Amino acid sequence: MTPPRLNNVIGALESGRHAFASFAAPDPVSAVEFSTTDYDGLVFETEHKPWDVTALRDSLQYLLNRRQIHAADSLAPAVTPLVRIPANGGEKAQWHAKQVLDLGAYGVVWPHITTVDEARNAVAACRYPSLPGSPRHEPAGLRGDSPGAAARYWGITNAEYYTRSDVWPLDPDGEVLVALMIEDQRGIENLPDILDQVPGIGLILIGEGDLSQELGVPRQYEHPRVLECKRRVLDVCGERGVAVGHPHVTAGNVKQVLDDGYRFLMSAPVRSYPGLDLGRTLTGRTPGPGSEGHQ
Repeated sequence: MTPPRLNNVIGALESGRHAFASFAAPDPVSAVEFSTTDYDGLVFETEHKPWDVTALRDSLQYLLNRRQIHAADSLAPAVTPLVRIPANGGEKAQWHAKQVLDLGAYGVVWPHITTVDEARNAVAACRYPSLPGSPRHEPAGLRGDSPGAAARYWGITNAEYYTRSDVWPLDPDGEVLVALMIEDQRGIENLPDILDQVPGIGLILIGEGDLSQELGVPRQYEHPRVLECKRRVLDVCGERGVAVGHPHVTAGNVKQVLDDGYRFLMSAPVRSYPGLDLGRTLTGRTPGPGSEGHQ
């Protein structure tokens, strides 16, 4: 009998549903705020935030909600923690992946993947080694062996962790998600080869910020050049049954994002200050600098 799924993002994707997630700083306060939301997953952001493994470790713990887990009668965290690591794909960054997985993260988001070799390294770094000739040997695992903390975080034994910590969908029962960010034209050009030659890629996330920079239209996500590149990614992945993620989903574009075929939707929460805003209006104070669209 297959044990219940621990990774809610994988659970959604493998069942054909959409998965919802957000980025957050690796900070306990953010983790607590997200712990009772309806997101399927949370990507702790260490590419553009400081690489602080102590804060990341604490954030993973604070994301867990004991009452939630008890009510669900499941070891799975209600919000699945993933981590975007700092280094670009060409830097290999095997040690970053090893550390976040050893802390208990259920997946790694790899920035700036551009080649087959970089993609193969990303998957291999998230897998334990196996003997040549064994089932699902390739990409041959490179992850070092220290499962204790991760197994404790998952709530299972070391032996159970070994059987469940492979990458999905290469291992249908794997609980580790490898997400690759495609963020430039070279990555788009190589994407068919990446997906055809490297098994174990669970998600492609479009880095439209960096892509728009390269195309000369920074942050113009609806510019025809950017849309054309994103459409190519969607088509390549759609032909191969690989889910594609959109990093900037809002109330204004979510319907279009769904119509376009994205299945991993990242939307940031919006923080508002209604008492402050109304109070300033009633007292004749003009809106302060930066008050528009409080985040």
